[in-house]
Amino acid sequence: VATDLTVILEDRPGELARLGQATGSAGVNIEGMCAMTGEGRGVIHLLVDDAKAAAARSALEAAGMGVADQREVLVVNIEDRPGTLGELARRLAEASVNIELVYSTFGGVRIVIATDDLDSARAALE
Repeated sequence: VATDLTVILEDRPGELARLGQATGSAGVNIEGMCAMTGEGRGVIHLLVDDAKAAAARSALEAAGMGVADQREVLVVNIEDRPGTLGELARRLAEASVNIELVYSTFGGVRIVIATDDLDSARAALE
């Protein structure tokens, strides 16, 4: 089981470095990440092992970073070939699962999926 943390940062040099240092000092490995900026803020989605989620959140908050959300997500192995994302998304759509967030992980070919119905998503992908 994996956890996605949504972290809100200032959009300025050094903030991502601070985030990496805070999680690293806490012994938390970032397994995947999505980052974007807008309106003076950075919104970062961090994928961490479920067992390390509390340590990651504590380290980020101690460093003065806002954790806006914490949620369980699916991490799905997919084939590295054209069309696999479409096939996976179609299976979820046919199960009436709305994808709220998707990004890739570090190493291998896996995608992270957040949805409001993890049970239906799991069933659709089995």
